[in-house]
Amino acid sequence: MLATIGVQSIDDLFADIPKAHRLGRPLAVEPALDEPTLMAHLEALASKNEAARALSFLGAGIYDHHVPPAVDQLLLRSEFYTAYTPYQAEVSQGTLQSIFEFQTTVCELLGMEVSNASMYDAASAVAEAALMARRVTGKKHVILSGALHPEYVHTVQTYVRGFDSGEIEVRIAKVADDGRTDVASVVELLDGNVAAVIVGYPNFFGAVEDLATLREKTRAAGALLVTATAEPYALSVIKPPGAYGVDIAVGEGQPLACPPQLGGPGVGLFATKMEFIREMPGRICGETVDQAGERGFVLTLSTREQHIRRERATSNICTNHGLIALAMTIRCSMLGKKGFEQVGRACLAKAEYLKKKIAETGRFTIATTAPTFNEFVVRRNDGAAAPLLAALAAKHILAGVDLGKSFPGRERELLVAVTERHSKEDLDRFVAALSAV
Repeated sequence: MLATIGVQSIDDLFADIPKAHRLGRPLAVEPALDEPTLMAHLEALASKNEAARALSFLGAGIYDHHVPPAVDQLLLRSEFYTAYTPYQAEVSQGTLQSIFEFQTTVCELLGMEVSNASMYDAASAVAEAALMARRVTGKKHVILSGALHPEYVHTVQTYVRGFDSGEIEVRIAKVADDGRTDVASVVELLDGNVAAVIVGYPNFFGAVEDLATLREKTRAAGALLVTATAEPYALSVIKPPGAYGVDIAVGEGQPLACPPQLGGPGVGLFATKMEFIREMPGRICGETVDQAGERGFVLTLSTREQHIRRERATSNICTNHGLIALAMTIRCSMLGKKGFEQVGRACLAKAEYLKKKIAETGRFTIATTAPTFNEFVVRRNDGAAAPLLAALAAKHILAGVDLGKSFPGRERELLVAVTERHSKEDLDRFVAALSAV
């Protein structure tokens, strides 16, 4: 290579870099290890991860549900975990079929007519929904509920930052005392130039929003209603967004696909009405028949910058989270409708039990008075939440999320999440630890 480009040595390649800025010594890295020593070293590092062995009540968009080992075993099939994005239909019928099945699952889950092949995560799906609403309505501004996940809000604000100043105004609606979006605040912010109102369902505080009223108010103003569901298991016991006439429903598929792993990976769900399909971002796989009349699958729509002129593209999203989408599809097929409802009812029952027991201590108030699924807000009566979380962490209990980090003035509150993985003994241990701190 050096001879071909006409230099004598590796050092000659860096001749343009001043010597003062070159590293004149070997890199400060540990020496190479043989495999047994390396494995022992990695096991020693893994043993330091105390959080993996802690009793966790963390939620806030990522949830610890049971995912059977069979899901991982199926994902280990080489045609799945090594497959690249199928740009042409003939590349991988199996991959296209798995995407088609995923889309069907999302439509059934959210009660919508059409779904795309997935987004990166719920946050990017929310931001893409905001931009899609602008294309559909021809209006500029969006209203975000103050009870929407703060990371979703930040992502929307980041997405719109590249537009001309003032072209997109992100308005934040207030939160009512019961933990739901203040409908009066939404109405006050609605005007003839609002493209969409976006709310969590359930919202960040675990409360189930009044979609019927919100749908009525947004429709009267000519705006779209968008819901974001971070916890899909909630849809086992509450009506899906589509039942309320929601225009765009997005969500996070992680709880149905894989356990929490340092906050990821996720898989964004995105569904809408058929009338809006050509404005939907991402890709859509469809079913057809080949020349022999056999069932086949094709890339039906892909209105993105790599395929069409940039000014006509609905998104610059490059791909979908295919492997995690497949994991979600496998898990849903294993659960079935009955299993899905069983898990959801278990989560609901355990969350309600924990609510009651925490309230009975007299040291805490349940701040989310609206209906909830498996997540709710606890307010400490005698101090801030942060010292409490630290004290319980020392006992290997992750008690929840400190709301004061994202919401000034709510330093005494923590967000607690429960799943079917928590036993009654786990819940009682948590209540006892809360009472003792």
